[in-house]
Formats: sequence, structure tokens, C-alpha cells
Amino acid sequence: MSKYADRYFEVNPWNVIENGFNPEYSEVSESVFSLGNEHMGLRGYFDEGYSGKSLQGSYVNGVYERIITEKSGYKGIPDTLEFLINSADWVYTRISCKGETLDLAVSKISDFTRVLNMKTGELKRSFMWHVDGETVISLTFSRFLSMKYTEIGASKLEWEFIRGKSELNVSAGLDFTRKHMNAGEDGVNFWTGISEAGTHFCYSEAETKSTKQKLYASILFSKEGEAQVTEPLKPCVNFTFNENGSFYRLVCISKTKNTDVFEMLSKHTYESLFAQNCEWWQNQWENSDIVIEGNIDDQQGIRYCVFQMHQIVHSGKESVAIGAKGLTGEAYNGNTFWDTETYCLPFYLFSNPGAVNSILRFRLETLPQAMERAKQLDCEGAFYPIATISGTECCTLWQHANTQLQPSTAVAYGIWHYARVTGDENYLKTQGVKMLVEICRMLATRGGYDQATGNYGYYGVMGPDEFQLMVNHNMYTNYMAKKTFEFTVETVKKLNDSQLAQLNLKKGELEGWQEKAEKMYVKFDEDTLLYEQHAGYFSLPHVDVNSIPVEDFPLYANWSYDRIYRNDMIKQPDVLMFMCLYPSDFTYEQIAANYDYYEPRCIHESSLSPSVHSILASRLGRDDKAYEFFKFASRMDLDNYNRNTREGLHMPSIAGSWMNIVYGFAGLRSDEDILSLSPRLPETWENLSFRLLHRGVSLDVFISRSEIFLRASGDNEIRVKIYGNVIIPDEKGVRVPYGCLEGYKRGL
Repeated sequence: MSKYADRYFEVNPWNVIENGFNPEYSEVSESVFSLGNEHMGLRGYFDEGYSGKSLQGSYVNGVYERIITEKSGYKGIPDTLEFLINSADWVYTRISCKGETLDLAVSKISDFTRVLNMKTGELKRSFMWHVDGETVISLTFSRFLSMKYTEIGASKLEWEFIRGKSELNVSAGLDFTRKHMNAGEDGVNFWTGISEAGTHFCYSEAETKSTKQKLYASILFSKEGEAQVTEPLKPCVNFTFNENGSFYRLVCISKTKNTDVFEMLSKHTYESLFAQNCEWWQNQWENSDIVIEGNIDDQQGIRYCVFQMHQIVHSGKESVAIGAKGLTGEAYNGNTFWDTETYCLPFYLFSNPGAVNSILRFRLETLPQAMERAKQLDCEGAFYPIATISGTECCTLWQHANTQLQPSTAVAYGIWHYARVTGDENYLKTQGVKMLVEICRMLATRGGYDQATGNYGYYGVMGPDEFQLMVNHNMYTNYMAKKTFEFTVETVKKLNDSQLAQLNLKKGELEGWQEKAEKMYVKFDEDTLLYEQHAGYFSLPHVDVNSIPVEDFPLYANWSYDRIYRNDMIKQPDVLMFMCLYPSDFTYEQIAANYDYYEPRCIHESSLSPSVHSILASRLGRDDKAYEFFKFASRMDLDNYNRNTREGLHMPSIAGSWMNIVYGFAGLRSDEDILSLSPRLPETWENLSFRLLHRGVSLDVFISRSEIFLRASGDNEIRVKIYGNVIIPDEKGVRVPYGCLEGYKRGL
């Protein structure tokens, strides 16, 4: 690949460290130093304000605004735009001394350091402020979000007069007044409301103008000052200090009003909440840490990915739509896409199964919107949106919103994968099946039969490879629909009469789905072992992707829109994608043939692409390729590979990095009745260890170049395949010789 690392942060196994402040990386750093606790997200912007380049971002999960665009004259083209908006800037702080206001864009500073500690979840920043030749002040800003009480955050300011003494003036509070620049050239503020302040508190009640969502933000300070409310949604407390010292604030941002909020906050301190966070993170790392010995770059990279995955969802308390940027930025408008179920779900399935409920619950709660969308597209059942926050289709590009079926089949895949890994038959029969049936109804009315062959398939669609528009028989679409039909029929046949009655199945409906699955058009060549990506793909003009000048990327910005669709160039894996999701369906030779054909045609214009290619390359023994793609995926944001980290983190790619190690280098397969491992370590790694939580069992996996050690603890027995051979690990552990490529092929 032509993309390369833009290394800025120090490499450390447990910390992300910025030594010295470079304004050119200000927005990149804001993204990388983002904090989250599934309810709230906070970019790493400066508490004290900054007049340089900055994307100040403080978000609350599910809080968004809506704009209705000009309605098209064509039926089914979306006219609704929903987007994540800033909520309260609760670390708002302004500092002045001797008439100078602290602003790192203009103030003289030295000894700047910023450290994100992944063991504790705390972000700490410190520097020397040279106010003038006589006065130097040491300042330290600390913050974290509570992982136990997800509506609570904390920040602390510490100062010391290193040389000279003067009056330090600090104004701190809440700020709902920041304009949302994505909504127009001059920006728009989407909040209305009221505020009040006292000697040691600030409070705001705010409501979004269009969606009418309410937030109640409360701050309790550890010191007293002078209250000030200059604007309806900007309450502050002003402090004056003449001695060395510190103070902290605790904030509660809630969607419901709590009259006892300050009493609740007063029961905590910065230190007590921080101690709880340390304990919480210690427990999480015990269950989900991935330890790599031999390469500190990779160790930091994967720990950062795991850290961010826990920040985006962990408790299972509320339904969560994982946006493409999580709660770290506003690109893609904060919308969730089909990669939630295909890329993000596996991490939680094996590290925090309870959190999976948050993801699946969102799709169940938004089933009515998906059913309404199907009607707009002249289909029955449920057509899940390609981009959404609330369940409503928010992609106003018809060529994506109307032709991509993968969100719906991804939901079905997520339900199948959850049931397969957890064995939760009750969920499948009471909740999952409701979505499966409606998805099948859509698939049965969106497709059609070939007049000449009688095969069933999909016409005028776009698969994961978004460089091929309005194609017929996209293989990913057809294959995933076939698997969805088969799984739904299998599930429905297990239901009792009471459960069946709730589905209101029509006469012959089940038989129709079975027939469509059997007649699904899946073009496979027995000689070449290739699946044609879509009808006519093999005859498209060829483009050597390596001949495209680097300055042409991204192509959407540098090529005419229609030019992208006129060749065999691939944006991201399509055929290889369904092979990655259902590896047991294919032989080693079939995967190899399709990898060798499609990988050279892929330009990896999507952050989702590298991890899938790495997983398959590892399974094929293409070690150099596997590791090359992994380096790109695991450090995409830390090293700003795509030069767009400033917009926010690539959450599905971050999830893909975990898959890259566990499904790729460790060779996990979770699409059969029992788990399977076929490890193959990168050359620079001495060993690899991690833990999988599976059906009440903690399975510890240790892989070295001489052996594989598995230890299981829990109430249940677990059976695992190693290179195709079944073993039953226990608390004492079982040792198996590390395999070779031939053994790896047997594992496939």
C-alpha cells in the first residue's frame, strides 16, 4: 500500500505520550486523546480554550439534531439528515494572570507533556506557563470519565508558582453555546435552555431545537467562588488564587432530571471516583488484554484499540449505535453503519457479552423504522438503513441508501453470530427471530428470478465494494441473503406454537424462503475456484491500482464520480468479506484463489479493508502480507495513516484490529459448533496471549513458537479445536505443539 505512518506519539506499552506541543497535530491529538464511557464522549481538546486549529467535541450517546433536505421527486430517496451534535463543554476553563489569558496558540510555554494512561483511563496534561520574565506557573490538567457511573465525569486543575507570585484568575463552568460548523458556513447552535450558578455549582437545562431532546448538566466544584451567568447556557464560577493549590469539578450529564443531583455528586471526590476507575480498568484488562512480546509498537497499538472499544460500550445499560467515529468526532455525522455487527460485535462477544445486548437492542428498538423504510422502497419486511442514529435512514445519496442490502444482512449475521457463540436460544426465539423474519420478508421482495435460469438473486444493488454501482448478483449480497434465509428457516422450525403465532407467518412464506435460498445465484467456477464479484465483473476494464499516483487519493476527491465505477478496481473486500465471515464454508484452495485474484485489485480506500485482508493472508500463510496489513490497521489512528485522524477515530477499524489478532494470527473460527484455533505468529513476535470469555468459561490462550497453552476456568466444560484436533482444556491447562503451514491448512 502507498499509505505510510505519520509517527508523532511516543511508543509505550500502556500510555499514549505527547512530548512537546506541535500545533500541526492539535486536532489529531484531540482525536487520539478522546475519552468515553458509552454515555459520554470527550475529545482531547484543551480545557482552557485554544485559538488554533481545534475540533472541540463533547458528546452524549444518541443526542442528535435533524435537518429535512429538499424532497426528491422520486419515491424512496431519503430527505432526512441526522447528525451528532456537541453537548455541554463541561471542562470549560479560562485562565488569566497579569492581564494575559492562557492560550497555547500564543502563550509562551515549555515542558509540555500529555499522557493518556490506558491502565486507569485518565488523561493528564502539564506544562510551564511563562507569563512574563518574572512569573512562571506550572499547570496540570487531569480528567477522566467514570466507567461505573456513566453520567459522571471529573476534571482537576493543579497549579504551582515556580517563579514569582501573582494572582491567578480562573473561570470554570458549562458551555452549551458552541456552534456546530457542519451545519453551515456560519455555524448553528442547536440548543435552547436556562442555567444557574452558585458559589460552588453550575447547572443547565438544555433542549435541542428540532429533535426536542433534553440534557441536564450539573457541576459541583471542590472550592467556592463567585457565580456568573453571562449567557442563558453558559454558567460559570470565577475563582481567584494567590497560593499554590488545586481544585476539581464533578459533572453529571443526564437525559433525565434528578433533583438530588448535587447531593449525589457530593458523595464523591475526584480521588474516590478515580480509585473506582482504576479498579474497573484493572478488571477489564484481566479479561480482555492482549499481550504481545517482541514488538512494542504492536503492543501499544492493540492495547489502544481495546481501550477505545471498552470506552464506546461496556455496560449493556442502554441501547448503543456505534458510530463510525464513536463519540470521538463528527465525521459521518455520528451515524452507525453495517460494520457494527460485522466488525465490532465479535470483540464484545468474547470480552463482554453483556455489552452485546446494547448493540442488538438498538436494532430491535429501531425495527419499526426499518419496516417503514422497506415500504418506501416497495418492499415488505424491514430494510435497515445504511447510515443512522435514530433508526431513520440518514444517507441522502440514493445510490447507497437504496441499493445496499448489507445493513440488513449484517443485522441477521450479528444475531446468528451471537446465538452461535453464546448459545442464547431464548434471545434467538423471542427477540432475534422477530428481526430475522422481517429481514427475510424484505429479501424475498427485493430480489427476483432470472428468466433464463430460474436462479434467484438481487438486481440493481451495491455491495461492500462501493466502486461498483447498480450491479446484478453481487456475490456478497446474494451469499449473505442465502445464509439469512437458511438461518431464519432453521430458527423458525424450532419455535413452539405460541412463539410462531407472534410472527404472523403467511401461508407458504417459510417454504418460499427455503426455495430462494436453494435457488440463490452464486456463481462459482470449479476450474478457477473463483466467485465472480457480480455478473459481468470479470469482463470489466482492468486498472493497475499500483499505477495510480499517490496524489490522486482519496479518489472521491480527485476523480470524476462516474470514473470510479468504470473498471474492476475494488474499494474494499467484497467476495473476501463473506469468506472472512463464514470461513468454514470454504476450502484453503478456494480462499487462496480468490485472495490472489481480488487483493491486487483493491485500493483499500476504506479503513475496514486492511484487517480482512490481513486475516485471510494469515490463514493462507502469506505472513509478510498479513503483517503489513495488520500494521496499517492497528495503528491507523495513532500514526494517522489515512491523514484524517483529526476527524475522529476509525472505530470499526479499531475493532477490526482485535479481529486481526484473534481471528487472524491466532486463527480463531467461531462459525462452527465449537471454537477453533490455528495460530500463526508474525515473525517479530515472541509470543501472544489473550483471554476469551465463552459460555461462562474463561479461556486463556498462550501462543509461543514452540507450543500453544490453553487453560480454562469456569463451571462449564469447553471443547476447542487446535489445527483441527479437539482438546478439552481445564484449570491445569493443556499444551499443544505449535503447528506448521500444513497443520494450519488442516485447521482451515
